[in-house]
Amino acid sequence: MAAAADPAADQNPKPEDAKPHDTTTRAEDEGHFAEGEYEEDGEEEYEEEEEEEEELDGPAAAAAERERVQSVFRRLSSDPVGIRVHDVVIKGNTKTRDDLIEAEVADLLRAAPTVQDLLRAASVATGRLHKLDVFDAVKITLDAGPPELPGTTNVVIEVVEAANPLTGTAGVYSKPEARSWSLEGSLKLKNLFGYGDIWDASGSYGWDQTTEVGVGVYLPRFKSIPTPLMARASLSSQDWLKFSSYKERLFGLSFGLLSTINHDLSYNLTWRTLTDPSRTSSKAIRRQLGHNLLSALKYTYKIDERDSLLRPTKGYAFQSTSQIGGLWDFKGLRFFRQVIPLSFHNFMFFLGPHRPCMKSLMSVAPCLWDSIMLLSMFFLGGHSSPVCSLSGLSSLLGFRTRGVGPTEARRLVPKESDSGSAAAPGRDYLGGDLAVSAFADLSFDLPLKLFRDAGIHGHAFLTAGNLAKLSEGEYKNFSVSEFQRTFRSSAGVGIILPTKLFRVEVNYCYILKQAEHDSGKTGIQFSFSSPM
Repeated sequence: MAAAADPAADQNPKPEDAKPHDTTTRAEDEGHFAEGEYEEDGEEEYEEEEEEEEELDGPAAAAAERERVQSVFRRLSSDPVGIRVHDVVIKGNTKTRDDLIEAEVADLLRAAPTVQDLLRAASVATGRLHKLDVFDAVKITLDAGPPELPGTTNVVIEVVEAANPLTGTAGVYSKPEARSWSLEGSLKLKNLFGYGDIWDASGSYGWDQTTEVGVGVYLPRFKSIPTPLMARASLSSQDWLKFSSYKERLFGLSFGLLSTINHDLSYNLTWRTLTDPSRTSSKAIRRQLGHNLLSALKYTYKIDERDSLLRPTKGYAFQSTSQIGGLWDFKGLRFFRQVIPLSFHNFMFFLGPHRPCMKSLMSVAPCLWDSIMLLSMFFLGGHSSPVCSLSGLSSLLGFRTRGVGPTEARRLVPKESDSGSAAAPGRDYLGGDLAVSAFADLSFDLPLKLFRDAGIHGHAFLTAGNLAKLSEGEYKNFSVSEFQRTFRSSAGVGIILPTKLFRVEVNYCYILKQAEHDSGKTGIQFSFSSPM
């Protein structure tokens, strides 16, 4: 007889969070567990009960069956019932390899010493298989083992592979590191060779001549390697002429070396080309024109205990990202970069439906070598909302993209303006080696039920941040009091419209404080951001 594990539990891969009663629901409906299957001492009593039930018919037999099933579940809920997994049977996988499925769940299932533990392990195993993203459905049932081996069970795993292995997405997004708006799309081909491999191709086009294309492959595990592997190649071209005086072209290779729930280790090799088509760049930019090689190792540690990614009401999240550049080539870009975002969320009951989201970030790059490296610098500014993101608080609402921080005057071009005087040369934003920023957000439901049902809500926010230059000997002139005094800040209110493709924010931003050459502006701002 069999007991089915609930596939709804696939969203939580933590064994301690699994719910045993979820996985036993179908067993109760079908009456597939019997005490006699797991306790030799009760075999004779169980056989006598079966003989008595054979003499009953109609409502009396149904009532006896219900009583027998209820007694089994009373025992399962009160005392541990010992059991041993005899075999793991896999069905329905026409393309996916058996060893991939076994490597994901077999050890977990065989380690369960009791029926209760096995039901919890089945829920976790269902979640792991769904996480591979190559199955449309997963069902795990527990059948009785061979008659000659009492107290054993066979675990049957039935999977339904994706009917359409090719999927795609498209959307319009706003990101501070990739201009203001961009049209992005991606295609995924799943399980091409049966190893759970996912091949993807992506592309984006910015409204201001920013383009990026990339291809990659992801393997959940390969042979004896227990962690996922990833490889990706990308080519991007960014026209920063609206914000500075240069264009940037990057060709990169990225390799994922280690990936777990909390840890991620990757190696990146990037060839960068910096050009100055306007011939007006500042001295700091001109020193970096040409080609550079970035060889960097990146490690990320992440903890996320928030109850929701889109609108959290409680919990916290922490992420530490360390990057070391210039590993194998002393002529390449050499630096150490550390980013530490920290997020707190708490539901304030005295505010009724209001949901505050407190977030702060400190980003430090203390070990840049002798000169400025634009590829490794921190920049602040942009309209992308950091409410529920852990990628780093580079956005500063109310300020233009890369519109905050140290600047340098561009080269003066002998060009007459309409008034007859020489045109102002403008300035290049250089970024900073040290960046500190903070963001506080208070979201609240709107009074109309129509808005609440659609997830449309309002929010009030306060954001602040600052940049400082430490390289080229500038750390000698760094002052903590001066750094605190020159913090930029803004505040505002807005309406958030979540959709399936992107998150729309309409905000009114008021600049509280800015420096002389900052690009901040009070007024209405629109933001189109990825909802995840």
